[in-house]
Amino acid sequence: MNTYLEFTNLKNISDQENPFSTLYEYEDGSRFYIEPIFYTQLRGFKERYPNEYHLIIKEMEKITKKNRRVVFTGNFEFPQTVAQDYIFLEITDVTNLLHIYVEDKSRGSDYGD
Repeated sequence: MNTYLEFTNLKNISDQENPFSTLYEYEDGSRFYIEPIFYTQLRGFKERYPNEYHLIIKEMEKITKKNRRVVFTGNFEFPQTVAQDYIFLEITDVTNLLHIYVEDKSRGSDYGD
């Protein structure tokens, strides 16, 4: 189980069924998992958008408190976390709400041969 600096103020709950994901709980009982891939992407945003990073963390809190049970996943089609009654969100689900977009420069060319 990982402990992430941004969330050390929250209760960290051990979940044997999800050894790769870290489960946190707010004082109001709302909970969220963070998968390692999501956290890597989150740290990438910190490097690229250091001034907006705190907004992303606050938005994650807002989403969690509203929905009560959230899994922040690297890929909602193939999550590492098994959880009933949780919503699964990717990093872009959070950042798009804040109008923070990443330009996808990895896609292939539109030019044919």
